[in-house]
Amino acid sequence: MALYSLKSNLQYATLKTLSLVSISVMSQQQSVKELFRTADCVCFDVDSTVIQDEGIDELAKFCGKGDEVKRLTAEAMGGNMTFQEALKKRLDIIRPSVSQIKEFLDTFPIHLTPGISQLVKSLQEHGVAVYLVSGGFRSLIEPVAEKLDIPLTNIYANRLKFYFNGEYAGFDENEPTSRSGGKGLVVRRLKEQQGYQRLIVIGDGATDAEACPPADGFIGFGGNVVREEVRKRATWYVTDFQELISSLTLQTK
Repeated sequence: MALYSLKSNLQYATLKTLSLVSISVMSQQQSVKELFRTADCVCFDVDSTVIQDEGIDELAKFCGKGDEVKRLTAEAMGGNMTFQEALKKRLDIIRPSVSQIKEFLDTFPIHLTPGISQLVKSLQEHGVAVYLVSGGFRSLIEPVAEKLDIPLTNIYANRLKFYFNGEYAGFDENEPTSRSGGKGLVVRRLKEQQGYQRLIVIGDGATDAEACPPADGFIGFGGNVVREEVRKRATWYVTDFQELISSLTLQTK
């Protein structure tokens, strides 16, 4: 009888613990959802989030260096080098010239992720400041910002450098997004300089998740590529921007 009672108590305690864990997870998700609905600033990653492609990979293919860069990207993802080292090595392989960048922009179409235009427009209509914060290149991101009516001053990304003859000369290593932890630094500066109180980061990668904190909330996005590490770290993970649009729509009702 005593053994049965002990077993029952253990089962009850286990169920109670599981219930508390479920409530805790739900509360965290609800908290991020509420933060998003009342946000005064949203920072989007660009590659595989706002657009369906990875800009550096597409540029590498265009310049005939796709396979080499793909191998290096896989090595970098394995944690064998810092973000800045990986960026430098990939660019040293591609070495894009001014004319190649221009030709790439003229011929390669922008593949916006479905729903992003409506989401950005809805956020802006709610008075939310929208930024693009990327480890990619500003020259490739500006056309994306223009298409979404996001001010070019709201772009934080890497800058390519060129010699007077238009040949590749490197990248600006002073840009915070050129190194690990850079997105968090951008978020901190935005909060300090602009006074944002409820800043949300949305993205598909580990560098986006790492920006929270100082961001007040992080929403993982898996509409183009699902990264399990990011899914695990995100208390709210979406695969369709419509879910975020619907959340904003509910706010106005």
